[in-house]
Amino acid sequence: MFVFAQQPSLANQFIAELRDVSIQQDRLRFRRNLERLGELMAYEISKKLPYQSVNVQTPLGVSNTQVLRQQPVLATILRAGLPFHQGFANYFDRAENAFAGAYRGYSSSGDDEFEIAMDYIVSPDLSGKPLILCDPMLATGRSLEKVYHALLRYGIPSQTHIAAVIASPEGIRHVQQQLPQCHLWLGAIDDHLNEHFYIVPGIGDSGDLAFGEKV
Repeated sequence: MFVFAQQPSLANQFIAELRDVSIQQDRLRFRRNLERLGELMAYEISKKLPYQSVNVQTPLGVSNTQVLRQQPVLATILRAGLPFHQGFANYFDRAENAFAGAYRGYSSSGDDEFEIAMDYIVSPDLSGKPLILCDPMLATGRSLEKVYHALLRYGIPSQTHIAAVIASPEGIRHVQQQLPQCHLWLGAIDDHLNEHFYIVPGIGDSGDLAFGEKV
């Protein structure tokens, strides 16, 4: 598990702006900060992917360098994950992409118990490819778990990296227990989940902050 907030870096500045209620009013900046964090995480994750040596012809000679042996598949959960996902796509600009529509489906009784509803998923073949599954908020971890298992119908990845900007201790434990084969990349770990299963102190609803409130 890699946690950006555990060491000084620009990532902490971007996370601080995501949390700040005054800066949150600027949706463009909110989306851009999610995108920037995706770029930083893409760079760090790239160090764990397989590489191969190639010769590159320059105007004056030949240079030997290491390039990715295989592009990863980038997967995200709609809609909150889109700006975060774009940051990964900026760096892995030749990657294939997968998308899933997963959300909290509350019970008709009106209590806070919920199931994860998923009504859309599309993916390329994942067989033997690195998979990066990104979602800004790792709250309970149940959405990521459900989407990951749904993606497996498209093939078994060679390795899987799960990236989130803010995580709860409860969500981390759930993912580590249910998906022990996955590597976790986190911006920051917050204190706890409240009675409504939202991360505290968190940042609020990242989908609403990025794109406007749902009706």
